Amino acid sequence: MAGLKIELHCHNEFSNFQLGPKETPYDCGITLGEQLEKAYQMGLDAFFITNHNTLNGYSSLLEYKENHTKYKKIKIYPGEEITTDQGIHILAFGLNETVKAGNSLDEILDSIKSQGAISCAPHPFGLSNGLREKAILCDLIEVFNSNNVDRYSNLRASNFAKANNMIEVAGSDSHVVSTLGRCINLIDSENKLDDIMYAMKHGKITIDSSGYITSREMIEHALYKIENSKEDIVMYFKENHPHLTGLCIFLINAFESNPNSVVWTTAYKVAVRMITKLSNKINFKDQDHTVLYQRNLRAILPMILK
Repeated sequence: MAGLKIELHCHNEFSNFQLGPKETPYDCGITLGEQLEKAYQMGLDAFFITNHNTLNGYSSLLEYKENHTKYKKIKIYPGEEITTDQGIHILAFGLNETVKAGNSLDEILDSIKSQGAISCAPHPFGLSNGLREKAILCDLIEVFNSNNVDRYSNLRASNFAKANNMIEVAGSDSHVVSTLGRCINLIDSENKLDDIMYAMKHGKITIDSSGYITSREMIEHALYKIENSKEDIVMYFKENHPHLTGLCIFLINAFESNPNSVVWTTAYKVAVRMITKLSNKINFKDQDHTVLYQRNLRAILPMILK
């Protein structure tokens, strides 16, 4: 299907300080200029900016675009990634105003619907903050998320979407500039918000391309978060895992001193193997997923090591 090349899930620096008290305050370091330049390079016709729990960044992007004629053909549309009272994420496309975070799933879905916007379940079977089977309540489902490097999460989402005849989309979930446009959707529509919304609601959308974040890109994102949020990370360990605080500080210092070391690439590969094993157990062998939402390390480790 020919159509508009659109990115549906991406963040920029306006996501910072929006995730809530249980998360690091710094989420994304992509500037407006970097984001638009990458969209231009990728040949995107449009993208929805979906910062966490805010529409901030949308009007600023429009203003930046208007002052740079190079980007005049790229359309930018308003979106938001909203966190429920249970820490679950929901995407909304075409909002007029910010949907308040921290409410129940039903309240957030009602708020999205009341604005005539579209709801989408992002990374629904990821190992944290996914809607899982409640994704059925959304208009769309993200069956491929670039950050779901365990792969089983995306496979489970794809199987669920097909079993329930849901409209499937892909999202880059971009937090570093190089991943913007890693996933592209084609929409059979004019490049106008109302037309795009109509086409999405009626399934006139297909996944054109998809790809996973690389180890280098994941490490780049981790470095940004750690460099800017290390005091908060150390405080979290002091309050929740005091016996591990010294190790935490040591690892932060070692990582910052040489983030390009093969040690971290190797550590990332090991972590991916562990996460993949855990995801397989949870998504295809009916292990209890709630321990992940509770972030109970003592319960999670035995599940990985069995």
